[in-house]
Amino acid sequence: MRATIVHESRGRIRLRLCQKTMTLRQADLLETWLKGRPWAREAAVHERTRCVILTYQGERSRVLEDLARFTWADAEASVTLPGHSTRELNRRFQEKLTGKVLAKAASALFLPGPVRAAQAVWHMVPFLRRGLRCLRRRKIKVELLDALSITISVCRRDFGTAGAVMFLLEIGELLEDWTRKKSVADLAESLSLHVDRVWLRTAGGEEVLTPIGQVRPGDRVVVRAGGVVPLDGVLAEGEITVNQASLTGESVPVAKRPGGAVYAGTVVEEGECVLEVRQAAGQGRYDQIVEMIQRSEQMKSAAEARAAGLADKLVPYTFAGSLLSLALTRNVTRALSVLMVDFSCALKLAMPLAVLSAMREAGGEHITVKGGKFLEAVARADTIVFDKTGTLTHACPRVAAVIPFGGRREEEMLRLAACLEEHFPHSMANAVVEEARRRGLTHREYHSKVEYLVAHGIASSVNGERVRIGSAHFIFEDEGCTIPPEEQAKFGALPPEYSQLHLAIDGVLAAVICISDPVREEARDVLSTLRGLGMKRTVMLTGDSPRTAAAIARQLGVDDFRAGVLPADKADYVAALRREGHTVLMVGDGINDSPALSEADAGIAVSDGAAIAREIADITIAADSLWELVRLRQLSMALMRRIHANYRFVIGFNGGLIALGAAGVLPPATSAMLHNLSTLAVSLRSMSALPAAGRARQES
Repeated sequence: MRATIVHESRGRIRLRLCQKTMTLRQADLLETWLKGRPWAREAAVHERTRCVILTYQGERSRVLEDLARFTWADAEASVTLPGHSTRELNRRFQEKLTGKVLAKAASALFLPGPVRAAQAVWHMVPFLRRGLRCLRRRKIKVELLDALSITISVCRRDFGTAGAVMFLLEIGELLEDWTRKKSVADLAESLSLHVDRVWLRTAGGEEVLTPIGQVRPGDRVVVRAGGVVPLDGVLAEGEITVNQASLTGESVPVAKRPGGAVYAGTVVEEGECVLEVRQAAGQGRYDQIVEMIQRSEQMKSAAEARAAGLADKLVPYTFAGSLLSLALTRNVTRALSVLMVDFSCALKLAMPLAVLSAMREAGGEHITVKGGKFLEAVARADTIVFDKTGTLTHACPRVAAVIPFGGRREEEMLRLAACLEEHFPHSMANAVVEEARRRGLTHREYHSKVEYLVAHGIASSVNGERVRIGSAHFIFEDEGCTIPPEEQAKFGALPPEYSQLHLAIDGVLAAVICISDPVREEARDVLSTLRGLGMKRTVMLTGDSPRTAAAIARQLGVDDFRAGVLPADKADYVAALRREGHTVLMVGDGINDSPALSEADAGIAVSDGAAIAREIADITIAADSLWELVRLRQLSMALMRRIHANYRFVIGFNGGLIALGAAGVLPPATSAMLHNLSTLAVSLRSMSALPAAGRARQES
């Protein structure tokens, strides 16, 4: 990259590229490439000025070396852009808005009166058509108010007022359309996969880890149980069950066989498959999400729905107020002043803007929220339920000991366990894989098909022997495995302070892997802070033994805990709390947490957990710190306070305008101007930062 440093301070550089112009695609490419660098904290590219503002961490020399090596060709090969650009959307609407303002200014300054009058009559036709459509459908809606007020102004030869009202209405419609499309685009982007690499099957049958940007239609990729489908395609080999909740909302997994279509963003729950790619990255997923959002109302919060409903219900009252003013005063101007005011614009525009602003702010805190409905659930919640492993405990537990049974070798048992566990990115599985890597215990895939059993365990076959690994409940109760009789005392002496994975071969215990899983340092303080924010009950669920669970519960200070629970038990427990009338949040990170995440009013997944948990969850938080739960709670509560304040302002201010118009204090043009200015003001306030974020950062 050829660029000059315009300004520099510690950890921040402003660059200007040495090229005459920059396209929108180049700006998107560069910004995405910069955000993908390990040293990048924030990056913004401004295509008009060709400037780059970069905030980084680490050594300055490394940053400059990476920037010097950047080429557009390498970026095209390594970066995958979505099929739709938010930057392009913004540019298009900015140009439309600028064009309308300039056209209005030119008309007012240079066109003679008769021409402006003719222009007003011509412009009123679309508004009149919409008003007549409402009459034909026998509905009194805001379009009818607009048409009536414009028509009356034109009939009174008040072309200035008619033109001003139409201009303000067109600007409002443009801003509303821009806001809606931007909202959908931002939400779709937050739901996008961000998958960097896939297992590509070559012509020779080998599997190669390949950047997703290099995958083309016709290529074949391998997806295993627990993995997210990275691209749209058709099943070429294998039979799988797919969870499509992230796209269709279906709670029941769907069976897929060769020839069946699978879609990016769905998750393979069982089985393994080879997928023939039909669409390159970014081409199909975005459109599906946009269609889902536009088709479904599930993303809309109850507050947004109430606002839209209230706006439509108030239109007849505005119309009645105008008629009443005319009947009492016999003054058309006063009636017109009332008619110029409606509650619809502010209510319908400000509420979604407030929700969108909160979702964006949450994104800045590394929290992804899939809709306003779930922010409202977080604000109302009185109970929060945590999975223990990888959520309340550190995301990177360590293997403390491997204790073999039946005369087997410790290293061989660890190697076998790692071979099975590497397919399931749960924190305890990661610990086993990492310990094998640390000891230099490499392995080849010498087992047959890996099967995840939804009861805390994995099963496979190795050299004709049935191998199982999982919790004590899974191994001894569900699978009926036994302990070598001569080693009962050894088993009874296992250290109770550790979580344990049990490995059995052909029904006999072969090894116990002890996992040191220390709790997060911030967990106790986070739980205390959540109680201070109105959370009445905190619960921990774990598959550990009651003795281990009780020790951790005392350490964390949770109100209640459940030990030895299965995935179905977690979901049943959450469902029981909801039946009792509680609003429940569920926080988890593993495949076995997925049923409970679906059952809760809002499911919250940790970002480095299993793909299926992230897809099913309504909210995703980064794995770095549980303080993000506090930030999420504060943001959601601040959002609800803002929405209620917006209600009061819109009803009070517009009600005041109606009263002043009916009293003859405000003329129609002033009434329309103040109404639209109030809509703009409440919308801008809705888009401003919520005060909760700053307080949360201070606490953390």
